[in-house]
Amino acid sequence: MPPPMARLQETVEKALAGGGPERVQAQKAKGKFTARERIHYLLDEGSFQELDLLVATKAADFGLKDKHIPGDGVITGFGTINGRAVCVFSQDFTVLGGSLGLAHAQKICKVMDLAYENRVPVIGLLDSGGARIQEGVDSLDGYAQIFYRNVKCSGVIPQISVILGPCAGGAVYSPALTDYVFMV
Repeated sequence: MPPPMARLQETVEKALAGGGPERVQAQKAKGKFTARERIHYLLDEGSFQELDLLVATKAADFGLKDKHIPGDGVITGFGTINGRAVCVFSQDFTVLGGSLGLAHAQKICKVMDLAYENRVPVIGLLDSGGARIQEGVDSLDGYAQIFYRNVKCSGVIPQISVILGPCAGGAVYSPALTDYVFMV
């Protein structure tokens, strides 16, 4: 494999690994599925099409420049459930506690827009510590963009929130604006 392709493959593999083996093991020790496993079990087999796997934060302050933040802590895409199209996002607690930064929010907004435009349900699998403090007001801007879409989608498409771990701040305000909320 040529060096550029090998580097790309390595980058993709790192992104697919989430927060790394130690954090994945900690998630498993709590009896929780990973963000990818949640999508796998929710959607029809082989139907998931991921969007923006390699998106990363642009923030550089407070040590973020030197951290590997796969997918900015959220997996987004679309697939089917019993043959019906849905859009989905799954916050990855193994990556900075699933905290929301601006790129994380933009990925969620993109999949919400896709659901709205195609008139299909959007399902959020939430497991988040809330706003990523290191990104300051950019995180708050991200939540504002999500809340706007929650309101825009209200009464147009089904919005379903599944809270699968600790959620704080905006991570609970957005589900409060959705049609159905399941908490475990």
